[in-house]
Amino acid sequence: MSDGPHGSPVVHGFPHLATVRSAITALYRRLSYDGVHRFAPSLLPADAAFADSDDLHLGAQRVARAMVQHLRLPDARMIVAFRAMEHAGSVELAAGPEYFIELNDRFRTHRRDIGAALSHEVMHVLLHRLGLEFPGTRDNEILTDTAAAYLGAGWLLLDAFREDATSSQKLGYLTPEEFGYVLAKRALAFDEDPSPWFTSPQACTAYTKGRAQALRDNVQPPLTAAGWAGRRRYAKDRRYAQDHPGAGAAPGPEASYTFESTGDGLRVAFSCPTCLQRNGVPVRGRVRARCALCRTVLDCTT
Repeated sequence: MSDGPHGSPVVHGFPHLATVRSAITALYRRLSYDGVHRFAPSLLPADAAFADSDDLHLGAQRVARAMVQHLRLPDARMIVAFRAMEHAGSVELAAGPEYFIELNDRFRTHRRDIGAALSHEVMHVLLHRLGLEFPGTRDNEILTDTAAAYLGAGWLLLDAFREDATSSQKLGYLTPEEFGYVLAKRALAFDEDPSPWFTSPQACTAYTKGRAQALRDNVQPPLTAAGWAGRRRYAKDRRYAQDHPGAGAAPGPEASYTFESTGDGLRVAFSCPTCLQRNGVPVRGRVRARCALCRTVLDCTT
């Protein structure tokens, strides 16, 4: 797992958003709607709490067991060790049932973040067992961070983000705001608010920014909830598509939809605001559809 150098600038914003969205869709495709919702509610703060007075190895094993139970890996045993290393942690992905996790030696004295590091490494085990991976190390690590956050354990990764005038700490490959985005997506889908669990003020700020981005997904045309500016842009793009059949879509770069001419008329494809899978509906005014992947009702004005 990536561990940003202490004191180095933390990358902010949403540079990996496309991959994050693909990861959420991949989770729904691999697990199904019912499978994803087996991970409600989130891991509770008490299950990952780690006091300075706790025995290092016994405490790490206890938190690892809590991760295993939350992620429904009952026949997996995590053996946690600490050593000097460049990254925050690593896991040996074998056939199981025992998995060897190594954490950076600095967690010996930063025990409050052991749960965050373990949430990422144990998620690697779950994804390995599911056979779910993205090509390339970077995208696969983004998938792991996204899955950890969306399946209820990775809020700890955002809470491990701390930044002040002289130092900073961030775990994982996602930016703080991207973690906030994924957690907000989960909160909207599961009706769960993780913000009371954050102990880091910087995590609260990142969650707020991520939530704002997540809410914008819910008001993109052709969804009926889209605002006036979006509706006006959509109408202009629709006219172009209707006037140029077969020429392909010509929406602006900020548009989240595309048009396609079919034998039955014009159709618009757009992302489901919950699972981000693309859905297509006919262009014929008010249309109500249900996302086949996550069951979200899509109320559209096409």
